[in-house]
Amino acid sequence: MDKSKMVPVYTGPLDAFPASDELPEGTKSVSWTDEPGCIVDFNLDVVYDKRDGMKLHLHILLPLEGVFLFGAPIDKRYPLIMHVPGSAWRKQDTKMFIGRCARYCERGYAVAIVEYRPSDIAPFPAQIEDLKTAVRFMRKNADLYKIDPDRVAFIGDSSGGHTVAMAGITGDGVLDNGTYGEFSSEAKCVVNCFGPSDVSRMAYFPSMMDHTGRDTPEGMLLGGVDVHERIDLAEKAAPMYYLSKDKATPPMIILHGDQDSVVPFNQSVLLYDKMRELGKDVTLYKLLSGTHGLGGFGSTEARDTILGFIESHIG
Repeated sequence: MDKSKMVPVYTGPLDAFPASDELPEGTKSVSWTDEPGCIVDFNLDVVYDKRDGMKLHLHILLPLEGVFLFGAPIDKRYPLIMHVPGSAWRKQDTKMFIGRCARYCERGYAVAIVEYRPSDIAPFPAQIEDLKTAVRFMRKNADLYKIDPDRVAFIGDSSGGHTVAMAGITGDGVLDNGTYGEFSSEAKCVVNCFGPSDVSRMAYFPSMMDHTGRDTPEGMLLGGVDVHERIDLAEKAAPMYYLSKDKATPPMIILHGDQDSVVPFNQSVLLYDKMRELGKDVTLYKLLSGTHGLGGFGSTEARDTILGFIESHIG
């Protein structure tokens, strides 16, 4: 070893590290740019609350961007997406959505996938309370997870779409257990993917399942009742019930397939029409040939539409 050829350890800024000038014959010189968030930090099964004898978990996905030195990420705050997976208000398979949510990290977003109490353990409004508690938990731990508490969006599909619509429209203080109450549970915008809006009217349109019996998802949501015998409960589980002209409502987009055989497309029409009537910021996307979560919902176009909407409201 010729020690005279050794160079000192570099101590300057990383972005000024000297580039090699070697160019062996046949070498292809290219200039490529990393997509942000290609590396994702997973924080799985984080307990955010304990209710009705069960631990409630979050899967927290964080984009790791920029230059790393011995694994240390750059100092940056990420906007946060709270994602609520659907499950007919029953027990969720939250890990099933990790892959899709990781794609949001590629655009520089942190994501928290929310577990709520299933309806057989706690009926409405437990699911809305749990999302609000989860949002507050993330704001309470903003420094730990490097999130920007002022830039929060909600995304939910099916029963999760119902949950995010309800939580976004009601905001703080309504359908709320007050856990971590020193922090807000509100969102800057809401993405509602084929969520039910009025369970008492689901049976009025074609479907592959019953929506009225005591053991149906809708009946269990309301506490194990026949939906049409308890219209009073169904009304209070409808996001339209909490809308008013004077109360601020976060902007919302609604995505729904025109061939949804589980949640009729009309469910989104009901919410869309009411929000439009009250002058709210809402856009409805009707996915042609779309079924219940399939037929375009996993496409680049859908993701770009969702993230374009979020970026326009929280950056």
